[in-house]
Parts: sequence; structure tokens; C-alpha cells
Amino acid sequence: MPRMKWLGIWAAGIFLFSASAALAQDHGKGHGKGHDKHGDDDDDRGSEHYYKDHDREEIHGWYVEHANNLPPGLAKRDRLPPGLEKQLVLRGTLPPGLQKKIQPVPVELERRLPSPPPECAHVVIGGHIVLLNRRTNLVLDIFHVEEF
Repeated sequence: MPRMKWLGIWAAGIFLFSASAALAQDHGKGHGKGHDKHGDDDDDRGSEHYYKDHDREEIHGWYVEHANNLPPGLAKRDRLPPGLEKQLVLRGTLPPGLQKKIQPVPVELERRLPSPPPECAHVVIGGHIVLLNRRTNLVLDIFHVEEF
């Protein structure tokens, strides 16, 4: 009889443990497919974004200071058409159509930004400041200057 009692307690424990594990799954913050795809949180961007709030403020400040004399790639006439705009995605590979649109970041703005990681560069693509891995063409972060 004691063996049956322990077997029952053991089985109940396994059942409770597996049920609690199943309930604990999928209780994230709803950041699955399609959710928060633009990363609009202002909590310093976590580890997903390279540009922190301070960097974004620097970019915005530079953009406001130079609004009357913007370089190629940042002027309104240089904005991307909607089809190409959709192809510029965080953690995505830059397609050939967008690779042709790359402009260097102005030197004054480059000085305000943190040094890029190895093999990476800050570039301008159709009104966006992009941190791009030059070897793999992987987009590591995007700042949309036209938002201001």
C-alpha cells in the first residue's frame, strides 16, 4: 500500500509540474509575428536596437539643424517609393535595389553617432540612417528621419 501511495503522489507531482509549465508558455509581451514590428517603444531600445534614445536625439538634432540644406539621401526628394520602403527592414538583408541607393552619412552627423561595430557603417538610404553590415548587407538598425 505505501508503494501505491508514493506512486500516486509522484504522478500528481508530474501532472502539476507539466500543467504549470504549459501555462507559463506563451505569456510574453505579444511581440510575435507582426506585433511591434517597428519597435516604437521608447525604453532605450533594449538589445534589439543599436541606436539608443540618446543617439536618436542626436540624429534628430542634427536633422533639425540642417533641415534647410540636407545632403543627398536625406532630402524629401530622396525618399523611397513605398515598394522599396517595405524592403528596408530591421534584421533584414538589403536587396540590390536598395544597395544602389546607399549614400554616406554626413561627416558632422557621423561624429555624433557611436562608432559602428566591426564591418559595419552608418549609411543613408532614402531618408533613413541605417547601421549596415557592409560584408553581409544585414540591416542592424534603422532611424527614420522623416518621422520628424
